[in-house]
Amino acid sequence: MSPPPSKRAASVSPFLAMEVMERALALERAGAEIIHLEIGEPEFPAPPAAVAACARALAEEPARYTDSRGLLELREAIAAERLIRNGVTLDAERVLITSGTSPALLLAFTYLLDPGDEVVLGTPHYACYPNLIRATGGVPVFVPTDARDGYRLRPERVKRALSPRTRAVLVASPANPTGAIQEHADLEAIHALGLPLVSDEIYDGLVYDGARVTSALELGDDVFVLDGFSKRYAMTGFRLGHLIAPASAARTLRSLAQNLFISVASFVQRAGIAALAHGAGTIAELRNAYASRRLLLMHGLQALGFEVPVAPRGAFYVFADARRFASDSSRLASDILENARVAVTPGVDFGNAGEGWLRFSCTTTEAELREALARLADFLR
Repeated sequence: MSPPPSKRAASVSPFLAMEVMERALALERAGAEIIHLEIGEPEFPAPPAAVAACARALAEEPARYTDSRGLLELREAIAAERLIRNGVTLDAERVLITSGTSPALLLAFTYLLDPGDEVVLGTPHYACYPNLIRATGGVPVFVPTDARDGYRLRPERVKRALSPRTRAVLVASPANPTGAIQEHADLEAIHALGLPLVSDEIYDGLVYDGARVTSALELGDDVFVLDGFSKRYAMTGFRLGHLIAPASAARTLRSLAQNLFISVASFVQRAGIAALAHGAGTIAELRNAYASRRLLLMHGLQALGFEVPVAPRGAFYVFADARRFASDSSRLASDILENARVAVTPGVDFGNAGEGWLRFSCTTTEAELREALARLADFLR
């Protein structure tokens, strides 16, 4: 008989988007034709230059350990790109390369949290945030956001949620699942509360209708910023991200990375360098495609009776109120998958505030989106 899990391990709940995807893959292996709207994964190919650089590195360079912080050339390229994107001069010594943004969050929270320390975050929220906080000994404290207000994380609500145990505030802009972009003034006021600000900026670049994202790096040098290549460069499988941290945290974070991860695959880092140099066309292609697809999906869902109170300003999801059809989003998502062969994510994955909602990803083709809407119409009838 195996030993029971630790309390910390048992506190980590399943990632429902992945659960849905894994069930959908099992159905596909059995011969079903599934339309995938559950996972935030661009169907576009990665930038050709990135693929070529990765292949060239595998063929011509020894696949060895790198500096635990990542290749200096990649960290310098990230710093240079931040100057162009945000007008921020960034020391490459503050950049630490990770295998996606989840390890970056793990490093940040391991650095910041002692057992029982609290992290304040808005909700609905990305499913993994509270689990990563709990896995590092922390306690998530949720601040509700309102669709009618564009899901803004209001500083006055954050302030009311603070306690002597609060150690950090976590923000995401653009946000998953809502597509919300936080206002500069709100972020500035939250930063002024004097707590470490952890900012997830993985969807920056995928914004619409003239929106602009304020990076936490514009607010000061005392912030922790998560970013990567998965979303705007269509490089999910490369597992390449990074953490930008205050200079004072660099030594400890380096020690954590050395022990927990050693280093990111060298050939993947070469792909990242090439993506930064030559991937602007991929970003533009994704942004243009998703700008129209999100509207197609949003209007199609509204015509079916779902309520979408606000158009997403960033990322590539439509978060829809499905409570007129069912109150249990997990059961509804399961019924849709099993009967309509459309994979969607239950809203409860994004916290109790999302129960009764569904998240639809618009990362597949317009033809498949139209087919998915037709299947949903048949299912709802």
